[in-house]
Amino acid sequence: MILASFLKAIAQLPDPRFRSVLWRGIGLTIALLVGLYAGLLWLIEWLTAAPITLPGVGEVTWIGDLLSWGSLGLIIVMSIFLMVPVASAITSLFLDEVAQAVEDKHFPTLPAVPHVTFWDGLRDSVNFLGVLIVANLFAFILYGLFPFAALFIFYALNGFLLGREYFTLAAMRRVGRVRAKALRKEHQAKIWLAGCLMAVPLSFPLINLVIPILGAATFTHLYHAVSRD
Repeated sequence: MILASFLKAIAQLPDPRFRSVLWRGIGLTIALLVGLYAGLLWLIEWLTAAPITLPGVGEVTWIGDLLSWGSLGLIIVMSIFLMVPVASAITSLFLDEVAQAVEDKHFPTLPAVPHVTFWDGLRDSVNFLGVLIVANLFAFILYGLFPFAALFIFYALNGFLLGREYFTLAAMRRVGRVRAKALRKEHQAKIWLAGCLMAVPLSFPLINLVIPILGAATFTHLYHAVSRD
């Protein structure tokens, strides 16, 4: 069931709606990072607008340039670590479209679902991003304590989080949040295993940007499979 859901999701990756969600997520992430850098430069210019005088040195004019170049390095480093989680969070704003594309192709007789508002999607995305970041920061402690099991911990933790998020997303479109949580608990082991399958590509640059879309599609199939059972 899990493998079949995963393969169906991969087969639909060329779908124009899948690609649209992917490029919007990446584009908005880049725009956010550029905006953050522009704001940081403005703050530096504002702080260094007046001449700075150091005791025994006199007036210093190069601090602004130093901070500007330093901020560029900071943004580059931040983009390396934040690109994937931020892109995943932003992409998740549009994952309802991915689930709808899957249902249009594989379950065309289903009735329409209520539209998810932007603010509901934003709330869920921010909550998921927060949990994902906090959990992975905590995991660094476990990596240090159990280095031999670091890879297992990474896959198990992120598999649990991804499975929990994407199954709930797929299920609550059809049966609401309360029933979705009940279904998730009922099929927890299966969902966790499917989440671990999603977590494996997180180790590969660029491929990991597709995981939100692949996850939403896979768990839409999985939800309908467990619902039939």
